[in-house]
Amino acid sequence: MNLPFWFTVEPQDTLAIRGNSAFLNCSAHSDAATPAHIEWKKDGTFMSLVSDERRKILPDGTLFFSHVVHSKHNKPDEGTYQCVATIENLGSISSRTARLSVAGMPRFANQPLPATARLGDSQVMACEVNSDLVAFIRWEKDRQPLELSTRLIQLPSGALVISNASETDAGTYRCLVENVGSSKLSDEAELQTVPGNLREHQLEFLVQPVSVTKTTDASVLLPCVATGYPAPRISWMFGDKLLEERYVLGGGSLQISNLTEADAGLYTCVADNSNTTIEAQAQLTVQVSPQFVKRPANIYAHESMDIIFECDVSGSPAPTVKWVKNGDAVIPSDYFKIIEDHNLQILGLVKSDEGFYQCLAENDAGNIQSSAQLIILDPAGPTSSAPRDVVASLVSTRFIKLTWRQPAEPHGDELTYSIFYSQEGTSRERVVNTSRPGEMQVTIQNLMPDTKYRFRVVAHNSNGQGESSAALKVATQAEVQVPGPAPNLQGVSNTPTSVSLSWDKPLTGNGEILSYKLYYTDKSVGKEQDIDVDGQSYSMAGLKKNTEYSFRVVANNRHGPGVSTEDVVVRTLSDVPSAPPQNLTIEVHNSKSIMLRWQPPPLSGQNGKITGYKIRYRKGSRRSESETTEGTQLYKLMDGLEHGTEYSFRVSAMTVNGTGPATEWMTAETFESDLDESRVPDQPSSLHVRPLVNSIVVSWTPPENQDIMVRGYAIGYGIGSPHAQTIKVDYKQRYFTIENLDPSSHYVITLKAFNNVGEGIPVYESAVTRAQSDPDVDLYDLLHAPYTPVPDPLPMMPPVGVQASVLSHDTIKVTWADNSLPKSQKVTDNRYYTVRWKTNIPANTKVKMVNTTNLSYTVPDLKPNTLYEFSVMVTKGRRVSTWSMTAQGTTFETTPSSAPKDVTVVSKENKPRTIIVNWQPPSEANGKITGYIIYYSTDVNAVVHDWVIEPVVGNRLTHQIQELTLDTTYYFKIQARNSKGMGPMSEPVQFRTPKTESSDKMANDQGKLALHTLSLGGSGGFPVHAAHHIPPEKVRRTVPLLHCMLSFCLFLCVLSDRKRAASKSSNGSHKYKGNSKDLKPPDLWIHHERLELKPMDKSPDPNPVMTETPIPRTSQDITPADSGLESNPHLQQRRPPTHPHVVKTASIGTLGRTRTPMVVTVPNAPDVPETSKMLEDVDSSYEPDELTEEMAHLEGLMKDLNAITTAP
Repeated sequence: MNLPFWFTVEPQDTLAIRGNSAFLNCSAHSDAATPAHIEWKKDGTFMSLVSDERRKILPDGTLFFSHVVHSKHNKPDEGTYQCVATIENLGSISSRTARLSVAGMPRFANQPLPATARLGDSQVMACEVNSDLVAFIRWEKDRQPLELSTRLIQLPSGALVISNASETDAGTYRCLVENVGSSKLSDEAELQTVPGNLREHQLEFLVQPVSVTKTTDASVLLPCVATGYPAPRISWMFGDKLLEERYVLGGGSLQISNLTEADAGLYTCVADNSNTTIEAQAQLTVQVSPQFVKRPANIYAHESMDIIFECDVSGSPAPTVKWVKNGDAVIPSDYFKIIEDHNLQILGLVKSDEGFYQCLAENDAGNIQSSAQLIILDPAGPTSSAPRDVVASLVSTRFIKLTWRQPAEPHGDELTYSIFYSQEGTSRERVVNTSRPGEMQVTIQNLMPDTKYRFRVVAHNSNGQGESSAALKVATQAEVQVPGPAPNLQGVSNTPTSVSLSWDKPLTGNGEILSYKLYYTDKSVGKEQDIDVDGQSYSMAGLKKNTEYSFRVVANNRHGPGVSTEDVVVRTLSDVPSAPPQNLTIEVHNSKSIMLRWQPPPLSGQNGKITGYKIRYRKGSRRSESETTEGTQLYKLMDGLEHGTEYSFRVSAMTVNGTGPATEWMTAETFESDLDESRVPDQPSSLHVRPLVNSIVVSWTPPENQDIMVRGYAIGYGIGSPHAQTIKVDYKQRYFTIENLDPSSHYVITLKAFNNVGEGIPVYESAVTRAQSDPDVDLYDLLHAPYTPVPDPLPMMPPVGVQASVLSHDTIKVTWADNSLPKSQKVTDNRYYTVRWKTNIPANTKVKMVNTTNLSYTVPDLKPNTLYEFSVMVTKGRRVSTWSMTAQGTTFETTPSSAPKDVTVVSKENKPRTIIVNWQPPSEANGKITGYIIYYSTDVNAVVHDWVIEPVVGNRLTHQIQELTLDTTYYFKIQARNSKGMGPMSEPVQFRTPKTESSDKMANDQGKLALHTLSLGGSGGFPVHAAHHIPPEKVRRTVPLLHCMLSFCLFLCVLSDRKRAASKSSNGSHKYKGNSKDLKPPDLWIHHERLELKPMDKSPDPNPVMTETPIPRTSQDITPADSGLESNPHLQQRRPPTHPHVVKTASIGTLGRTRTPMVVTVPNAPDVPETSKMLEDVDSSYEPDELTEEMAHLEGLMKDLNAITTAP
């Protein structure tokens, strides 16, 4: 930074002891001859220490307190301090602020109380003092200092935790506060230890964690102490992640050191003793002190310039930033402005602005400062003359782009420029500077529409500011007057499926409001829809229950849609659930209890917040009873049941509106007697295997000891190892078929019984599957079964109820039901389903398929905004169903993923300041195109917001831009938009406007002869000039010859038409030949075979003026491209004009060389006989060789004619 002086030490927050001495350190280093003078501020005011005997500034700048004064009514030393360093004639800088706190008198809010601790259990001895003195607490046992450990810890409150108590912990305890002027002792309390009994007592917290705020790099202790029998085990969760035990201290408290932002979050202490689980939560907030991302830098500038000191900071919470100059706060004004959150802008520099500027950032975690110097330079030599040729190359509604040339006398190489501007009628100027030396263009932003401005440009060399250019007056473009936002948009839900909305008329309607468009979005889906509304209110029905919708309104006037309102979010009212809970399971615990577990109804069927669940149960066919649970409880232990009895259960969800539908009844039978579940089951008494080709049948018998609870069996299998796959089956099951195995392979199989304690001892077997050629039947069954012919397998019933649910722009979920499955719709056999899908696009008949064993499949990687058809079939062994009925779904729209293509720019005929832009839609529109944005600029590397924007509404593919600057290169880009947003921009297309205004007129004075000039598409046209004066007698002599030559030309044209007609039968009947793409036509294509050579009628006017070809005045008037002309807007076929027209065109030769544009006179369409009409329909294609030969003849004839008419 190279400042002449800076702080080497800044004050820090300090806790002082009343009556003791205290220091606040501060020191500054100076490169100047004069050392920096240090002063101090307290609470923002300079301190006067001249006659203060108790406080003084030491030679190095430190503020010294000989003894700190602090009482209840007099606290002169406590406060916020800041040191200020000053060098005469240079300026001042201020340090960071520091807080001086004074420790108060020790006061005990809680003191230790007599307590009893069971051996092996935990106990807490309380000691609570005022918070600023916790750091000064220590404990004594039997009046001796107590050494802390992982088993004996002191909590942030000062309390002592004794975990895993032993007999040595018995004694008298007290806490004391010392080193704060005077020590203070708490009451003594005796701790007794007693033997731990085996009787169960309630699990409870002795100390729970509390939410706390810390700064980065600090440490935190989250206390958690629990007691109970059996002894609890304490674990910690961070969010949903289990923390490692190495962070947990004795007794269960959590210690985290060197905190980072990533440590912030919700922590949960979980105490579990196998009978009960309890939880306690605390939020840890981690604050980050301010840090500089970008510090302010020194600035050297001349008077009248605008400068910006940049300052960027980070921190949590977000720091506040303020600026000071020479130690005094900078107050924002017309000349001092805070921009872009933290940067300081100074407008129109004057000499008194010199000095030191500091950026000070502060949040709850701390504060920092950084300095920079502003130096105003004096001119040291000749300055530059005025910049030349200042012009406005781009004019928009809110910005103007200026360009200029270098001054004639720059007096230097590295010139920079300042652009001064003001609104017409005001004298106050604003200034914008170029961003780099030598740059001779700038864009002035944030102007007012339809407003006149004055601009002048000044060059700066190393000696300072030079002469000003002459003032340039430019007016910004007018802005389309569309309505403003409709105020006071409100929405309220009247029923679970409807919302009423109302709004007021826009304050700035800019004319009559014709209608309103109401946009609404289901926030669970994200797709915005709209509806037209005539009034200022609307009631929308048919909405989803208990669903958030966002609404916004746009007013329309004759200019189009206006500014949208902000979104208003409304949630529809809740209702009773419309679907039952999902995945109900029943598990028999013992002879008197059954555990029920379930999942909530699907979100679409909840219709509100689930407040609880109702469980109905019955014994046999008796009348049912009911119980309820909390809304978040997804299980219920039904106890007090009769042993050996079958019970039925079903569950329904409840909201505040009532109870929804129930699940199907499910049954379970309690055990006849209670079995032992304090240990794992014994080994199964036997295991038998029977191998087939692709499967192995496993059968077994239960363990011999029937008094131990068995809840199921785990079957492990694999080639060479039993640990590859594991299957668990019910405790009642005695056999299982392992399927989908490889033939001729050696499998190892293991079987284990399990209960809630764990898995028992396994029993092993092995088997080799049969070879593929072996029949997949048992040998015994094959030898003893009577012969019966094998019937063809019956076909499976196809799946029913196929539905396609659209999830996003590229995924659709397909679901179905299988009537051949039981009501539970659980697949337990080896059947699988095949899902196939395709689009409805005729050109794309490709079908995709996938197999699944579930009753649903989510199809990924689909195209946006595309209709798909889905069907499903089921396969089980050799049995296959037919395809199901189809279901359809259209993926959602998303933003276009490709840019508009085939962008072309052409100049408008006879209007060189107007161009026409044409394009084709993007290949991947991903939705209905609702508009385009055309960007154009003279600088292809300019940032996007510096390009002029031309919006195009709807799906038009052409647009006209007017009032461009002559002889200027422009660049054009186009961006497509659909309901989801903007797509990518096209590559820039370059176009240069003509150098001068054109004036194409043809003279037709007496004695001059006008000849037609033809442009033969694709075959090198030629100009025919008739500009020479011809004497009357020569006219009489040459007119017969001219008639002869023109007749010969007509004969050649008809001859060529006949040749083409003859070749048409062999070349097909298409309108343009395949090689037309190689012979690109000019902008205005003239089909010469459709024109007739005809002498022009003489006009009574000696100088008749030919009218220009009509070109639409606005982009809306341009007719779209004829589909018969390959969709190219340049190849539109014009209707025969009612008056002669002059058309500019370029002819393209057979070798692709462009000739000079020529004038083509298009006469009125004559009445032609049927044969002529037939000739008009002949194919207009030309073979290049034919045309070259014909044109050579015609060109020779015209040269002869020109020689005759110019002969003396």
